[in-house]
Amino acid sequence: MAATKASPLPFVIPNRRGPSLLFAGFCRPFRVAPRPFIPIRIRAFYTGAGSVSVSPQKEKHLTELDDIAILNERIRRDLGKREGLRPGKKVDSEEAEKYINKVKQQQQRGLQKLKGDSEVKGSGFGYRVDPYTLQSGDYVVHKKVGIGRFVAIKYDVPKGSSEPIEYVFIQYADGMAKLPVAQASKMLYRYNLPNETKKPRTLSKLSDTGAWERRRTKGKIAVQKMVVDLMELYLHRLKQKRPPYAKSPILDEFAAQFPYEPTPDQKQAFIDVEKDLTERETPMDRLICGDVGFGKTEVALRAICCVVFAGKQAMVLAPTIVLAKQHFDVVSERFSCYPHVKVGLLSRFQTKAEKEAYISMIRTGQLDIIVGTHALLGSRVVYNNLGLLVVDEEQRFGVKQKEKIASFKTSVDVLTLSATPIPRTLYLALTGFRDVSLISTPPPERVPIKTHLSSYSKEKVLSAIKFELDRGGQVFYVLPRIKGLEEVMEFLEQSFPNVEIAVAHGKQYSKQLEETMEKFAMGEIKILICTNIVESGLDIQNANTIIVQDVQQFGLAQLYQLRGRVGRADKEAYAYLFYPDKSLLSDQALERLAAMEEYRDLGQGFQLAERDMGIRGFGNIFGEQQTGDIGNVGIDLFFEMLFESLSKVEEHRLISVPYKNVQLEINITTHLSSEFINNLENPMALISGAEKAAARDMWSLMQFTEVLRQQYGKEPHSFELILKKLYIRRMAADLGISRIYTYGKMVIMETNMSKRVFKLMAESMTSELHRNCLSFTGTEIRAELLLELQREQLLNWVFQCLSELYSSLSVLVKY
Repeated sequence: MAATKASPLPFVIPNRRGPSLLFAGFCRPFRVAPRPFIPIRIRAFYTGAGSVSVSPQKEKHLTELDDIAILNERIRRDLGKREGLRPGKKVDSEEAEKYINKVKQQQQRGLQKLKGDSEVKGSGFGYRVDPYTLQSGDYVVHKKVGIGRFVAIKYDVPKGSSEPIEYVFIQYADGMAKLPVAQASKMLYRYNLPNETKKPRTLSKLSDTGAWERRRTKGKIAVQKMVVDLMELYLHRLKQKRPPYAKSPILDEFAAQFPYEPTPDQKQAFIDVEKDLTERETPMDRLICGDVGFGKTEVALRAICCVVFAGKQAMVLAPTIVLAKQHFDVVSERFSCYPHVKVGLLSRFQTKAEKEAYISMIRTGQLDIIVGTHALLGSRVVYNNLGLLVVDEEQRFGVKQKEKIASFKTSVDVLTLSATPIPRTLYLALTGFRDVSLISTPPPERVPIKTHLSSYSKEKVLSAIKFELDRGGQVFYVLPRIKGLEEVMEFLEQSFPNVEIAVAHGKQYSKQLEETMEKFAMGEIKILICTNIVESGLDIQNANTIIVQDVQQFGLAQLYQLRGRVGRADKEAYAYLFYPDKSLLSDQALERLAAMEEYRDLGQGFQLAERDMGIRGFGNIFGEQQTGDIGNVGIDLFFEMLFESLSKVEEHRLISVPYKNVQLEINITTHLSSEFINNLENPMALISGAEKAAARDMWSLMQFTEVLRQQYGKEPHSFELILKKLYIRRMAADLGISRIYTYGKMVIMETNMSKRVFKLMAESMTSELHRNCLSFTGTEIRAELLLELQREQLLNWVFQCLSELYSSLSVLVKY
């Protein structure tokens, strides 16, 4: 085969030899990992598949690959998802130490700022349940025993005493347990799931706590993976540099044009953002959390001013065209004194020619401020010199759009505005991984919105509307679906024949929707019947009554935003939340409604979002793939494990060693066949290239192997052994293993890792076969084999063992 130029592009690895024989294991089991295992004496055997744990649907595909290809595929799957965080892009030890300390300080500051010093003990954060708040039938999680059903709190006399004390009685699958209330308050958590159900698949067994321990360990590993993902994302962001923006006198001039007196919180937010932009060298990632109408937009406008007058572009991203149009109007008005600043609006309401013109102006830098919906995130929109991204109401965007927003955060300054942050945003704010400014003081003229929560009746609806119309106001009438809008329209037209009424929803023609919203804003339309398209943004001073029908179908964040559409002026505002029949509502819906009543005062959006996190769970925080892991332990215990893991993040650091320092003392002499050599222009250059790729990082070695196979097909067995030795040394370097050797039937790996790191790696290994083999002495990882192996078999065993250990990298902070 003639040699051709290697291509770095992705390709399918050809399978020309069929499955190779992989060595599974010859080791003596150890019981060192915390999972309960049944020790097995492992016999020496060969298998046609690797020891990698795979799902049945992938089994056929993987058995067609050799062990190197299986490892490559798993690394791509486990680590390749975090673009920019691959092993080749490392921070040195000093930088990593500095950044991790900085993140820990931010975490402490975040907790203190949001919870108050009195509630912060170290960096822990408790989510245990007060037993007295439980009702019979509630599902609970005992940290040591597992999931049970709360029965009651009753007095009983303990052994060796004559005085009765209160016990919590909990039903498990195989019996009833009781524990003193004082103990229960330290060990019990509510059991909730992200999919809004409280019922677990099964109750735990008192006679089999090992099964619960395995479930808890699985949840712990899932938590640790999340923490590492966050750590590496923010370490990567902190590595990015940009020159601080200059403090221009024009910023003071721009601020002076603000017609209102800023509230104390607003002033602090101005200072926070200005410091982020003019004093820091890392891109800003700040959350401005302020209730509706509390002045978040002005904070964003001043950030835009700072960036635009420094010659960069700013993007304002809104979830709906209604909100985008309002932002466009506000931005245009505030920058009207600066004619050289060009502002544009990009949305689906424009013609193709208009869109093309705007896209061209964005690309050439003719537009300084670009306002729009998710159209701004399209691949065809290329920015000339983007400096700032302002995201309003991030919770309204879809998963793909959120991922695109996240991709901006490593390169440009990002300001997120929200009155009710999504749980993920709130979680990051709470743990200090991003900065947050709270605007919780209302403008002086604002008065609280009066909230009425009751069952639906036509009389109540008509009375509320009549009251508002009689005082010259306007009304929002919101339904969860488009389907019922026309029916309500017909009912209201009969009741108020001389009143202008209109319908608005996202499926209408763009011009029709725009005209309707314009007329409502101008006061021509008195009653607007709509879906939650008006959930955010609309600032209509004269609309001070909102009616929400079928309130149980809305999320808590949605309800809070909807209620915030009214009460924007000094007139008292009313929110009427109607549900059909309480007997038809789920526990989750009832809990949402109770929270709305509890936080009816102004400035409570942040506390409400925290409550919402507890109610809705983690389903939309880390994606649906995590739902199963949360289901193992319930949301509350999962959340506490998350905070615990964050507070100990520095204990889960894995320090790699230089590739050149790794000693592999398994000597195998390999002879390349003359046929293979004849197909190569320069065999020694090929081997040297493989060595250089391995010395760089794992991704370079993987790419080298795959390009080699693309050009020449599957390598002969002798060259495969050469590659395996390179892979072993590369994996060992990344795992902090400096020497691998044998002593009789013992395989010994000298390492710099801590006992805690080894324990976490062992827990996260997918193969019990290898996990049971390993023990840790403090400076060495050891595996005792049942018999001495031939060198090639030994090399295969070490390759597979390190492959298993390498799969645990996703739960460790690496540098």
